Amino acid sequence: MHQLTEALWFPDPSEANSEGLLAFGGDLSVSRLLLAYKMGIFPWYDQEPILWWAPNPRFVLFPEKLKISKSMRQVLRNGDFKVTVNKAFIEVITACSVQKRQGQDGTWITQSMIESYTKLHELGFAKSVEVWQNNTLVGGLYGVDLNNGVFCGESMFTTVSNASKVGFITFIKNTNYKLIDCQVYTNHLESLGAEDISRNQFLKFL
Repeated sequence: MHQLTEALWFPDPSEANSEGLLAFGGDLSVSRLLLAYKMGIFPWYDQEPILWWAPNPRFVLFPEKLKISKSMRQVLRNGDFKVTVNKAFIEVITACSVQKRQGQDGTWITQSMIESYTKLHELGFAKSVEVWQNNTLVGGLYGVDLNNGVFCGESMFTTVSNASKVGFITFIKNTNYKLIDCQVYTNHLESLGAEDISRNQFLKFL
């Protein structure tokens, strides 16, 4: 595992260990984050130092393989939710940072991450999806848009049943991405059609 310095550099993703951990240290500057995502690397940590990951296999969703259950189709038809894009980025990432998650004591979305990804958003490299019910924000997600057909999903939140799913499904159905990077396995995303591919396959998409 490599220790990063102030130099803007990452080791080859193939050097990650069996868990996908590649390096530690460095910073969350816009230039470093963009370099990381373009190389298939992402930060994930709950306290300093910053940990950088490039897992193998990689969990992804091909939009054409999106699975929508009968019950979700009914939810979508009901029209109880309104979905928008890039209308409340800070609110979405902040809500994601405080979302209670099974098996986790705290959050990996630190204040530094919120500030850095907000800068990415301001520069057009990060997007938020908002889900509203009666003009109240009840769900959403955010991620990094590499402007190369790949959307790197970072986190989702919901305060109302099915809200984040509605946002995720609606977003995918109305965009032209060739690949959604889900990073690591979750039951939730597998139910929507996500699957494992090799790290090399993923890097070819980048």
